[in-house]
This record gives sequence, structure tokens and C-alpha cells, in this order.
Amino acid sequence: MNYSSVFSYYWLAICAILFHATAWSIEADVEGVEQSEIEENIRLHLNNLDVETNALTDPYWQEEINRTVATAVEPFGYYNSQAKVEIDDDTVIVHVNLDTPLIVANVTREIIGPGRADEAFHKQFNNFPLQQGDVLHQPEYESFKTSMFNYALSHGYFDFSWQATRLDLVREDREANILLIAQSGPQYQFGQLKLVGEDKSEAILERLKPFTEGEPYSSITLTNYNRRLNQSGYFSRVIARPVVSEAENLKVPVEITLVHKPKDSFNVGLGAATDTGPRLRLRWERPWVNSRGHSISSELFISSPEQSLTVDYRIPMQDITRDYLSIEAGYQFIEYSNSDTEAETFSVAAHRYWQESDSPWQRDGSLTYLKETYIQGSDDEQTTQLIMPGYALRYLDRDDRLNVTKGTYFQVFSQVGQEGLGSDIDIVKAVIEGGIIRTYKKHWLMMRAEAGAIKTNDFDSVPASLRFFAGGDQSIRGFAYRDISPKDTVTNLETGEEESDVSVGGKYLATAGIEYAYRVAENWRAALFMDAGTATNDFDQDIAYGFGTGFHWLSPIGPVRVYAARGISDYENSWRIHFMIGPAL
Repeated sequence: MNYSSVFSYYWLAICAILFHATAWSIEADVEGVEQSEIEENIRLHLNNLDVETNALTDPYWQEEINRTVATAVEPFGYYNSQAKVEIDDDTVIVHVNLDTPLIVANVTREIIGPGRADEAFHKQFNNFPLQQGDVLHQPEYESFKTSMFNYALSHGYFDFSWQATRLDLVREDREANILLIAQSGPQYQFGQLKLVGEDKSEAILERLKPFTEGEPYSSITLTNYNRRLNQSGYFSRVIARPVVSEAENLKVPVEITLVHKPKDSFNVGLGAATDTGPRLRLRWERPWVNSRGHSISSELFISSPEQSLTVDYRIPMQDITRDYLSIEAGYQFIEYSNSDTEAETFSVAAHRYWQESDSPWQRDGSLTYLKETYIQGSDDEQTTQLIMPGYALRYLDRDDRLNVTKGTYFQVFSQVGQEGLGSDIDIVKAVIEGGIIRTYKKHWLMMRAEAGAIKTNDFDSVPASLRFFAGGDQSIRGFAYRDISPKDTVTNLETGEEESDVSVGGKYLATAGIEYAYRVAENWRAALFMDAGTATNDFDQDIAYGFGTGFHWLSPIGPVRVYAARGISDYENSWRIHFMIGPAL
């Protein structure tokens, strides 16, 4: 026995323990390996060795590094590798000879149980990545076993097991043989719902359920159910999970644990915009009127030119979150000094909304009763009553509810009223509008447009709330809200003086705008824009333009946008500041 070598080994081991604080992991150049995945694994294994560089030339550490490299490369099929350490000017170089890898000679796979007749299960099992003639890659072998197990559980094969898995290595022949035998067990089915909590939501839970009792279990389907429950608006917390331990006759009950929203909720909102000035919004909501999921809400809105009160009673239909009937009643009083408009409106409307699951398209069929008493321009006070069926089609797809960096919006809407059928006049109103937002790195671009028309046998009797106006924050910046429209000369009832160029509303509307913004800091963008359009009766009037600059602050409550705008038209050339809070689309 070579006692000096033994003594040297023990001495190095003792030094490694006593002076561990001064040792460090090996940082070496790896040569002889072309595959980055293998090289990275060698480095990770070497980093676990705490040894001083000067000690690496010792036979003990040479052998230790050789074993470490062998362990690192074996999962990739190299079972006959050799490694040698060289130190060149304090640079550690590990020379690796991988030799010939092991090749997959045979792959034997079999499914035992009902999964053998399941086409989807069989297809997943046949996705084993290693084929005869491939270089053995153990991570793929292990990953497949795990993924197959997860697939089985997520598709109701809760008794799935590997009856046999074996990896036989024949190093002398540079071959590997793989055996995979899966015992699928039976496929379980969805069972009954098991409610934990108040039972008043039982009917709603059943209607939201995207599966039927006896249907093959699927974790994807159950995830969809959880999403629909959380989006329904009835619960402050809810989760549905399978209880496999209580399965009977292969039917797994689905346990739902939930907490209902409070009986009544209240919300107060404060805001401001250049069009309306300060504004206050008070909202009350009762999400549960009865066990069928009916809900009611009311909103009070107060600003200088507008005050309104609305009540909305909602009845869920087949798809509670996207398919419902809404009955709305509202009272509104508006007074716009710049357009000499004063209107008092009472309305009742029934809306039937449809929207397919995961679709950005929404349809809305409506029937509206409107009674409006108004003074418009120099006209005498009058009252118009209308009963109008309507239809709207809307598309909205955006990547974020507040800070939109990519989004598309489109809506077309029409209403019809006929004299003698509940309406005082014949009227058809149609509006089409859309917008698009795109972002590329620091560049943000928004384009929008709107067009509308009214056809009637008595335009003087068209209520002020239905006529077209342009100008303002969301229309043509550089002009006051509703300032662009046909003009009239009116008498101020308080002063008795005549006022000219007062907006009275038009039959047609056409506006468009484009805005570019550049991100100058994390939450700040500098913007340039141009708007154009008109609200008119005959399109003889020249187009009004607005252009300017501003900035966006991406605040935690949504974008805050401020603009300095120059408005140019036949009757006005002025500068205005516009201030908005909220999403741009």
C-alpha cells in the first residue's frame, strides 16, 4: 500500500474541513463539449466542489473532478466520459472527452386498463420523445413519466400508476433499452355539486356549471367553472374542487366553498374633466335579490351641466355573466350653457345582451321609451315622446382594463321610432364608431373615428339628447364640449339679450383623431395629436380641426391625460386645456 498517497488523501480532506471558509467553488473553462446544455450541467456540478485552485493537480481532486463530470454527462447518454484538469496561468481548464453516447436500441411501451381504448389518452402516451436510434436523454425520459402522470390526473384517471418503468444500460454495446408499462385505471366522471356555505346560490351554481353529471372529468373544464364563478359577480370568494376520496361509482363530487358578497354594497367616485368639471358618482348594488340571481343597482351622477339617477334590474339568462336581460329606468337633467340646451328626460329601457364565452363580440337588442322636455336654441319648450326598438353590436379586445397598450374597439348602433306606434315622429338614428391602439417598444399610437346620421320627418321635434354634437375631450379637442354643431341665434331668458352662434345639434356627425405618444420615463409619455370633424345638417360647413400636445401619466388608478389643444374652425380659433382620467379605449 502506498501510505504516502493515503496520508495525502486524508490530509486534503482534513484541510477541506478545517479551512472550508477559505475554499471556493470551481470556475473553469470546459473544453471538448459542443452542446451548451451539457456544458452548463458540467459547470453546475463543478460549482458544488469547494476546493482551492492549487489543490486541483492532486490525484485525489483529479479523480473527484472526473467523477463529477461523469455524473453531469450521464443523463445525456455519455457513460464512458473522461475528464482532466489543467491549470494555465491561474485559469482552470477542464478537458472533457465524451466518447460515444448510448443509443436507444429498444422502446417497449404498453397501456393496461381502460385508457387503452381512450384515443386522447393513447395519443398522449404515444408522444414519448425518445425513439429507436436516438441518443439517450434521461431528462426527456423522466419528464415524460411526470407529464403522463399529470395528464392522467387532469383527465380523471385518478388511479393511474406506472406498473413498470425501466432503463437498462448496456455500456459495453453503447445501448439503452426502455420499458414503460402504464396502468391507467378507470376514468372518473363528474358527480354532483357539494355546496359548503349558504344554499341560496344553488340554482346559480347549477346554471354556471359547464359540465353535466356523468361527463368524463377534466381539470380544464373545472378551471373554466372556477373562472365563471369568480366572474359572476355574486361571490367575494369561491372555489370548486374535486373530492376524489368521496367518489362513488366512479363519480367525483365537486365541492364548492364560497362566501357571498355583502347584501348591499356602496361605492363613491370622485372625478373631474374639462367637459363636465368636478363630478360625483354614488353607486348602490344588491347582488342577490332572489335565489335565481336577480340583481339591482342604482347610480346617482352629479356634475355642473348634468344630474342623473338610474336604476338597473338585471335578470341572468342562460350564461349568467354574458347573457342577461337588463331593465333600466332613469331620470336626467342637463343644461349646457354653450349650446343653450336644457333638457329633462325620463326613460325606461329593456336590453337583452348576448356574448359568447371568451368572445370579444357583444350583441344588444333593446326597446326604449323616452320622454323628453327640452328647450333647444330659439325654439319654444316642447316635449317629445318616443318608443324605439334598437340593436347594437360591439367588439372590444384590449390587453388591460386601465393602461391599454394593445386594443381594438368597434360598435354599430341603431334605433327606430315610428309616428303612430308610440312615437310622436318618424326617426331612424344610426351610429358607427371605432378605435385602435398599438404599442411598439416606447411608441404608442391611437386612432379613432365616429360617424352618425338621423333621418326624420320632423327634425325640430328630435330631442336634444338624440341630436349630434362634436367637440370636447372625447371628440375634437381644442373646442368646448358639444360646441361644434349647427348654430342659431337665441334670446337669453334671464338677460333678455340675443346670443349668436349657439350650438343646437345636427343631423349628421363625422369625427376622427390620431394620437402618438412616446414613453419618456417609466410612467410618463409625451403626446402629439390631431382631431378633425363636424356635426352638421348638410356638410356645407367646413371641417373643424384640433391639434396640440400633452402628456400621459400612467398612475395606479389609470392613465391621467392632459393636453393643450388649438381649435380651428370658421367660428372659433382658441386654445384649451383638456384633462382626462381613465382608459383611452
